[in-house]
Amino acid sequence: MLGFSLLPCLSGCSPVGMAEAGSNIGSGVSEGVARSASNFGGMLSGQPHAPAYSAAIFVVSTRKGGTHSTELTPGAQARTSLDFVSVPPGHKAGSIERPNFGAPNPKQHFVLVEHSQLDDEEFRAQIASHVSGRVGVNRDVLVYVHGFNTSLEEARNRLAQIVVDGKFGGVPVLFTWPSKSALLAYGADKESATASRDAYLKLLDELAATPGVGRIHILAHSMGTWLTMETLRESALSGSPDLHGKLGDVLLAAPDIDLSVFKEQLQRLDPSHFSVFVSKGDRALQVSASIQGDRRLGAIDPGSERDREMIETLGVKVYDISDLSTGLIGHDNYADSPQSLRQIGATINAPRADSGETAVIDAGADRSVRPPPDAISTEALPPPDAAAAGK
Repeated sequence: MLGFSLLPCLSGCSPVGMAEAGSNIGSGVSEGVARSASNFGGMLSGQPHAPAYSAAIFVVSTRKGGTHSTELTPGAQARTSLDFVSVPPGHKAGSIERPNFGAPNPKQHFVLVEHSQLDDEEFRAQIASHVSGRVGVNRDVLVYVHGFNTSLEEARNRLAQIVVDGKFGGVPVLFTWPSKSALLAYGADKESATASRDAYLKLLDELAATPGVGRIHILAHSMGTWLTMETLRESALSGSPDLHGKLGDVLLAAPDIDLSVFKEQLQRLDPSHFSVFVSKGDRALQVSASIQGDRRLGAIDPGSERDREMIETLGVKVYDISDLSTGLIGHDNYADSPQSLRQIGATINAPRADSGETAVIDAGADRSVRPPPDAISTEALPPPDAAAAGK
């Protein structure tokens, strides 16, 4: 299916509630407590008395240090944590509210309010506990992988924003690798991403083995799409092209991948899992093409006959978001635009045959407030009509 226009996003956010971390988050049994919000509509309208929403995000990192670390951990081994990011009540879809200067204010900005380091055993127990008690698509996990020139804080806030704007009711996981966060460090970033591949594959395998889990969705951006494709290809070579039946939707936003390389990667994978968000005006990918010497997948033009034929042979879904650019670079359209966020939410929240199943593994289930069924938009975007497609 080729998508050339995106409908307006439904206004709204993720389930409203203030999640509070327990005094012993790393105990292996979830102690998160959720306070229900009494004013769902108030948050949507940005009224000052509306409560903030705290997104619980699992972080898996190959960064040696903290938020701005640019070095790999020894042996590129992953470190894990459970973080809570507060999203302000007046949040505007497509935005990440941050202060121009000074400390962030939870009433106005995205703020990290809780950080708890976990060891491997605690991480697996916490993931299982957060999945437990969830029904249908809310048993799913969304793995977000950032791209070039991105700090841990930027990636964590971006995932929190996507969870809220996309109304995702499952378990969000950030996989972060040590970007140099410098425009001229493209080569170094790609090496760090490559070195993180084994840690990424380990994460996907562990998520797929979680009791009661639904599907593992992946949203990757820019250079993170190359890391994702390489990791999924490695999984396929080891005998699991679909994560043992748990692979859901793989959304590649502004993929910084050579076209010929992508074709090779896709040969061992089922293209029906993949959706690609492209923009022919993406200046970051234009620079990447000049460095790499070939066209990038995220910069193809579905309006051209040559690219249309190539897309049809690939068998993946393609959404052209060229007209949704909100900045000079046009590299973050997928998350800056409410319209493209609507499509992301509709894709990963779409009901399926197992939508009535409940994951129950223990009594320590996370009871965070989640969106009621009628608050999740699962309407897929229509394909373009024949006349529009021929233009």
